[in-house]
Amino acid sequence: MDMSPMIDMVFLLLIFFMVNSTMIVNRLDPNVTIPVGDYSKPPEVAAGRVVVNIYTDGKFYDDSEEELVDMSAITDYVEQKKRIHKQDGSKTRLLIRGDFGCKIEKVKQAVQAAAEAGVIDVIFSSYQKAP
Repeated sequence: MDMSPMIDMVFLLLIFFMVNSTMIVNRLDPNVTIPVGDYSKPPEVAAGRVVVNIYTDGKFYDDSEEELVDMSAITDYVEQKKRIHKQDGSKTRLLIRGDFGCKIEKVKQAVQAAAEAGVIDVIFSSYQKAP
């Protein structure tokens, strides 16, 4: 029995699914030192994340490393991402990537700004083990 047509079909299906699938990529800012959490666990869903990086000096940055100068800029950024995720059909979640030395007040400000945009699900980044 000649298996060549079946192998060709498998490769065609593989290429079809690779081309039609969407990749979920979150850029990680290398300037943020993520803390280690003893009981941390990776989130189950990667879709719909809105990344806000908080540096040690208290400045906020988005996932493309552009500074978010004030709370209204964070709210606008989250609203923009929320509209995109709504079109995709995914639930929007705020991903806080706070530097190990950032103050908790800055984290609260970012969460409050996202809440004003209507995003109340928050994920905090931490490592399970030291990198």
